[in-house]
Amino acid sequence: MTAEQVARSAREASNMLQTVGSAQKSAVLRRIKQVLSERRDQIIAANQADKDAAQKEVEAGRLSASLFKRLDIEGTGGEKFSTLLQGVDDVDRITDPIGQVTLARQLDDGLDLFRVVCPVGVCLVIFEARPEVVVNIACLAIKSGNAAILKGGKEAQRTNRELADAIQHAIRTAGTEFPENAVQMVQTRDEISELLELDRFVDIVIPRGSNSLVRHIQNSTRIPVLGHADGICSTFLDASADVTKAVHTVVDAKTHYPAACNATETLLVHEAVVSSVFVPVAQALLSAGVRIHADERARAALSAAGVSDPLVTPATDADFGHEYTDLDIAVRVVDSLDAAIDHINAHGSKHTDAIITESRENALWFMRRVDAAGVYWNASTRFADGFRYGFGAEIGVSTNKTHARGPAGLEGLTIYKYYLFGRGQAAGDFGIGPDKHAFLHNDIPLDDTVRSQFAL
Repeated sequence: MTAEQVARSAREASNMLQTVGSAQKSAVLRRIKQVLSERRDQIIAANQADKDAAQKEVEAGRLSASLFKRLDIEGTGGEKFSTLLQGVDDVDRITDPIGQVTLARQLDDGLDLFRVVCPVGVCLVIFEARPEVVVNIACLAIKSGNAAILKGGKEAQRTNRELADAIQHAIRTAGTEFPENAVQMVQTRDEISELLELDRFVDIVIPRGSNSLVRHIQNSTRIPVLGHADGICSTFLDASADVTKAVHTVVDAKTHYPAACNATETLLVHEAVVSSVFVPVAQALLSAGVRIHADERARAALSAAGVSDPLVTPATDADFGHEYTDLDIAVRVVDSLDAAIDHINAHGSKHTDAIITESRENALWFMRRVDAAGVYWNASTRFADGFRYGFGAEIGVSTNKTHARGPAGLEGLTIYKYYLFGRGQAAGDFGIGPDKHAFLHNDIPLDDTVRSQFAL
């Protein structure tokens, strides 16, 4: 099919999905998990072939090491694949959001207004590496009643194809009425370029990948884009930071998965704890192989403590506001809490930022003033993840100030519409003057009677 035919068929599937019930969705999700389990060996074999080819690209300097790390779908001892399957179950268990009533209001006798959750429609998802995105997005789209068009990176093309084939087979064999084109995959950049022009068929674009990919998508379409271009997360060690908490959270935030967008890239240190807290944190980071790009005051504190390591280098202005996606961290000493907040708001990417402090007052001040999708107190920035938030999976992390922000699960794929039930009223019947009605605007309790009207 051409790109336009793919988009048209996705729109047709989206229209059909508007009336698909929760039981049908659940049947398809259970079948997806079953087929993925049955095809585990061939999926992992395809993934190994992708990794072997990608390793050669890394050695030739044509593929980044951080992108290569995101290719693996098996994990140590099969843990990652098992988590993928668990994610399908988790999505299935989430309450179906479609048909939920978020507002009910009586405008007049016999004129009732309802705001009801509905699918966005057709979602175009473009991603690099991370083949598990195929499953995550497909399951979330199915649960939320959306049609999905997927385009993965060529570095994972074998794995993506196997996963997409498994999902499409599951849809066809689930034993329930469900549009076969609810999940489709395209292969080429030319198809994406054409799809980005088809705003009459595609409702939202979700790019997941590098800064350059996201920026390119944002600049190439009229279709709304949900996502983030950078993951420049900061952790601030406040004046009352507990050293044990600081070491544990910062090391995790930097080293647990440095290629992830929620890894801490900048460490800000209050001048009051540069010797007492920062030095032990730095020693722990160095022991983990982290390269520290430190400003003058941070380097002076390390020198005074007898810490001399070739992994410590002078920081430049470019280090602050840089997404390393590797075992690197930029360190700056600041004079105050407000100085840390100002730095984050000036250099961060509005993703996730954390404060380590024993002061509730300072924590809340930080959390209110920092302009980010996630603001944490005494916790690693690595928690910014749909699975960890209990969303089952995520369509991505959004730094937009729109209907979805932060790790976006099902709610990122839903919107709402207004239902108005009348008895032949006209807008001209209402107003001031003789024979005119005044609006009642009485809220209707959201009880089971109201909710059952819209349940599928």
